[in-house]
Amino acid sequence: MIKEIFLSCIVLFLLPCIHGFPRKVPIGVLLDGDEMIEKAFELSIKNVNKNAETSNDVKSLTLKLEKIDVDTFEAAQKTCKLLESGVAVLFGPQDKSASYFVQSMCDAMDLPYISTRWDPEQTRGNAINLYPHPEVLSTVFYNIIKDFDWKEYVVLYDDIESLLRFQRVLELQDINGYEMTIYHLGSGPNYRDILQTVKMSEVINIVIDCSYEILPTVLQHAQQVGLMLQKYNILVTNLDFQTLDLEPYQYSGVNVTGVRMINPEDPYLLEIFENFHLDWNLTNPSELTVEAALTFDAVQLFARGMALLDNSVTGHLKRLACNESDSWEFGNSLSNFIRAETINGLSGPVRFDTAGFRSDFRLEIVSLNLEGLNKVGDWRSTNSISWITKTGFPNNEIKALHDKHFIVLISLTYPYGMFKESPELRTGNDRYEGFAIDIIEEMSKMLGFNYTFEVQEDNVYGSLQKATGEWNGMIRKIRDGKADLAITDLTITSERESAVDFTTPFMNLGISVLYREPTQAPPSWSSFLLPFSYEVWGALIGSWAIVSLVLFINGRISAIEWTNRYPCITEPEELETPYTMIDTPFFIIASLVNGASDFAPGGISTRTIGTAWWCFCLIMNSTYTANLAAALSTKPTVWPFKKADELPYQNTIKYGAKRDGSTISFFKTATYEPYKLMYDYMMEHGSEVLTNNNEDGLKKVQQENYAFFMESSSIEYFTQRNCNVTQVGALLDAKGYGIAMKKDIYYRNQLSGAILKLKESGLITELQDKWWRQKRGGDKCSEKPAVEVASLNFEDVGGVFMVLTIGLSLSWLGTIWSLLWHIRNISVTENVSFKDELIDELKFLVKCSGTKIVKRRKKSSISTEVDTKKSSS
Repeated sequence: MIKEIFLSCIVLFLLPCIHGFPRKVPIGVLLDGDEMIEKAFELSIKNVNKNAETSNDVKSLTLKLEKIDVDTFEAAQKTCKLLESGVAVLFGPQDKSASYFVQSMCDAMDLPYISTRWDPEQTRGNAINLYPHPEVLSTVFYNIIKDFDWKEYVVLYDDIESLLRFQRVLELQDINGYEMTIYHLGSGPNYRDILQTVKMSEVINIVIDCSYEILPTVLQHAQQVGLMLQKYNILVTNLDFQTLDLEPYQYSGVNVTGVRMINPEDPYLLEIFENFHLDWNLTNPSELTVEAALTFDAVQLFARGMALLDNSVTGHLKRLACNESDSWEFGNSLSNFIRAETINGLSGPVRFDTAGFRSDFRLEIVSLNLEGLNKVGDWRSTNSISWITKTGFPNNEIKALHDKHFIVLISLTYPYGMFKESPELRTGNDRYEGFAIDIIEEMSKMLGFNYTFEVQEDNVYGSLQKATGEWNGMIRKIRDGKADLAITDLTITSERESAVDFTTPFMNLGISVLYREPTQAPPSWSSFLLPFSYEVWGALIGSWAIVSLVLFINGRISAIEWTNRYPCITEPEELETPYTMIDTPFFIIASLVNGASDFAPGGISTRTIGTAWWCFCLIMNSTYTANLAAALSTKPTVWPFKKADELPYQNTIKYGAKRDGSTISFFKTATYEPYKLMYDYMMEHGSEVLTNNNEDGLKKVQQENYAFFMESSSIEYFTQRNCNVTQVGALLDAKGYGIAMKKDIYYRNQLSGAILKLKESGLITELQDKWWRQKRGGDKCSEKPAVEVASLNFEDVGGVFMVLTIGLSLSWLGTIWSLLWHIRNISVTENVSFKDELIDELKFLVKCSGTKIVKRRKKSSISTEVDTKKSSS
């Protein structure tokens, strides 16, 4: 009964190792000194864990934080320490050189790397940077200066990165009528000389671009030399401008303009600040720095991405060693899920473009007046600024959508838009149903607009025709004004965004591969070895040999193990021990396989070894049995390929995509060599491998040796209804489906806001579950195949070997004590030298004899002398 209970506990212990990610996901953080950023990590994790208590979809997070100085060697050591602990992501330091070094390590191991620092050289890889993309940020200042109509202005900068931030602004020099002069502020701490030079130039428009650390000093010195007067116009580019104490300048009459990413009146920010205001150590939300807010958002974004990964695959975390060429197989997928997610954070809407950069963000333009900082404009990703008039209303006043009528384009694509299955004759909008139909209906309830659906008959979504320079499909109708909105599985791409505007994505996805279900591997004669890795099997054999040797030695040293073979003889001539070179290893192996042996240890030391070995055997047998049952019930599968980039290097499997879709456009513009080869192959064999729609691609997968590239959301829909196909590999990119509309239309933000509310309320998730898993034959193949069980490594069972090692050590101590005590008793009772008796005993042990011949000494007048001679049998 006890054994069965123990076996059940072992099985329960092993289940987390076999199925899925841990409930608490560790995240690694490298911090180089900013206390507010450290506090942002702690509070964001606390907020995630609070939400995890009420939701099974959200993982709890644990913080593994390492503080570093500006030293790449120390950063490497601390990074390796975090990687070896098995973190799911690394949040990098703010220092430039350390950040680049850590990012390269994460890229090599396919581990997501998240940073929140200004980086003029942002690259794709596995790195995710929440800081606004430099090129887009440069466009903001370009637009501000153009709208201010500064024909002559001065730029003050403190390092070379400032010029990169002003790349677009520098282009104004090439436009007639604009004159720009650039001054370097110098190394400081005295900036008065260069500011005096600016004053003497009599240019009244000044741009200050410098680090936050020296910005208060620069403004103070500008006031001292007389630049803070009413006639001067100053633009400060630092995004933490609002956190400064500007009271000394607000009554001077100078026109100081700045930009801020954090709206101190944002409801979400106020809610977070209210919940944790004591922990922030801030008096009001306007003191929160951009990097701290981005850090808070980064943790929230990671938690959402981790939840998406956990819902999509059954995986595990991995300990990565820096001295090995190892990688985490789920790292790329997690990075793509993070990029594909959209949240409303402290820094506003967080969304990444198709290239993986944060190019779509929100900025507010503020101006200093007698009351402090006052909002005077908004900037959005449309690359235009909405200035606010003196009355406080935007020039392009938002019009109400109540009772507005939209023509909405849809396509008859499962499950986004379909004809209703009904024997009744239906007309108008009542003819259609589907995921996209329900989204429009919910948005109309929220915003009050009316709509009429119009089907795109040719099912062409829209691409730019190079020959004519014209758009086709849905995009063409939107541009021509024949329709107001278009919603289906319409992918947001940079090419399409140049022609129309899109809302915030209502669904995030990526390209993957649809292929037929793999076959199971044939039975193997070595299946019984599956529960343990070769490392564990080696350790097990080594333990058997070591324990056998130790028990053999201890059994011969222990006096109590030498017994009389014939109990009827009271004074035997010889003694024997069962611990021989043959019987001892047999006794050990019999215990391991639950066999029986005809002798039992009698001494303290030998019983200690036996107890430790029996405990070891009990746990190892239970572990082996539990893992063997799981391993045999989940036979490994044979995959013709495991990653998409393996396809161009084989000749047996054909592959293709939908003709004139966003998927084929992805391969067309790809720079990764395997993707370029795949595009060339698909163009060369277009008639064989390209299809007109996804349904044709599904049929080819089912009937031929063919792999079909398509969006992961459509793959999920097909695999729910066709159990003979599956998704292979991770996502190749991250993208989203959005609602298309005309460029610069006034209701875009309202529609995007409605989508964000639908996502935050969980309604879009409910609709997706409805149309993917419930309606039209869904949930037919919802049962996931059993996950292949990994062999247990030494780290998984190392504790059992530690118990055995402790047992062996204790037995050695007991053996030595027993030997010395036995020699001492003989030396006292027989009145012989302790040293001589010890030497005789050791000589006998070295001979490895199986019998001990006893000879007694005759008593003399002084003492009784017993001479025991030992010889080999």
